Amino acid sequence: MKLRPLHDRVIVKRLDTERKTSSGIVIPENAAEKPDQGEILAVGNGKVGDDGKVRALAVKVGDKILFGKYSGQTVKVEGEELLVMREEDIMAVVEG
Repeated sequence: MKLRPLHDRVIVKRLDTERKTSSGIVIPENAAEKPDQGEILAVGNGKVGDDGKVRALAVKVGDKILFGKYSGQTVKVEGEELLVMREEDIMAVVEG
């Protein structure tokens, strides 16, 4: 099953973070905070403005992004947990 986001929505896969503290303590998965970084897997066509024109999204597939801790809606696709969120929920694109 493939997802194709509509309008100004994007499909994001969370990026794993280090589950060990700087002192070497391993944090169990159920106690670790969910990361707020991800990679865009799919983008919609864009947002339709009041004038009826479609404005393309500023992000593209493959971009690594930062988003709010509670942003987006979690969905499971073929056993993989993904996020569906609006472009406005994205805070920044990680470059470099």
